[in-house]
Amino acid sequence: MNRTVKVAILGSGNIGTDLMYKILKKRGILELSMIAGIDPQSEGLARARAEGVYATAGGIDAILEDPEIKIVFDATSAKAHLKHAKRLKEAGKAAIDLTPAAVGPYVVPPVNLMEHVDKDNVNLITCGGQATIPLVYAVSRVANVKYAEMVSTVSSSSAGPGTRQNIDEFTFTTSRGLEVIGGAEKGKAIIILNPAKPPILMRNTVYIAYEDGDDHQIRHSIGQMIRDVQQYVPGYRLKGEPIFDRRETPKGRLDVVILLLEVEGAGDFLPVSAGNLDIMTASAKQVGEVIAKRLIEMTSTA
Repeated sequence: MNRTVKVAILGSGNIGTDLMYKILKKRGILELSMIAGIDPQSEGLARARAEGVYATAGGIDAILEDPEIKIVFDATSAKAHLKHAKRLKEAGKAAIDLTPAAVGPYVVPPVNLMEHVDKDNVNLITCGGQATIPLVYAVSRVANVKYAEMVSTVSSSSAGPGTRQNIDEFTFTTSRGLEVIGGAEKGKAIIILNPAKPPILMRNTVYIAYEDGDDHQIRHSIGQMIRDVQQYVPGYRLKGEPIFDRRETPKGRLDVVILLLEVEGAGDFLPVSAGNLDIMTASAKQVGEVIAKRLIEMTSTA
């Protein structure tokens, strides 16, 4: 019985290239058969060839011509994925969407991946979503979260053309993710591009207002979630202990926990300051491995 699943990366930019190195670094259930872009002079395609990976500027058409490819990581843009999604589904290939297109259900690996492992298209939301939604969920599973707000600050050097073109999609998709997956009644997302040199690490401030929660339970739940994310993103960490605050408002007492989160990249291709991109590719690889395992299990029982 075959113990690997053939996969392809669509998009040869920074995200696609970093994902390629992550898959190749620790070879396992994912067999990278192809990386496809549209620019013949792309650095990502050149790097793929140097690593012995088949690389083509044929875009999605090249991937669709190979019936053995079962999983496709789309690292292009939200606008492009809207076109790709239908064609991949028709070809019977599972799509892992690294853009904010949100064609399929939102997925954050330690929160709800197993609920959607059999879907033909899953969406990884945004870098800010992958970083902060786990923390909001950690609070919502032990308290009633009324409001969650995240401010994600990333180095401008790690925000390429795709990120800059998708700012509106980022704020909308991340806000919805805080609600749909994080469990907040209302969510808000803000992204800041910081031009500092040397580049800063990805930093996230998460503000969570809740009711009916116990400090000890919330602290424990957050700690467990940090450890769960660190299984696939080692550079994911809090900068300090959770800050608890209580305020009296005209509507009664408001309980708040504030979390200061930092994400350091693994440095597989991108610099360690690009934790915003690293958490996306690390999450994509994690999702791909779980989907691939399910495909193998289905084949073995057929």
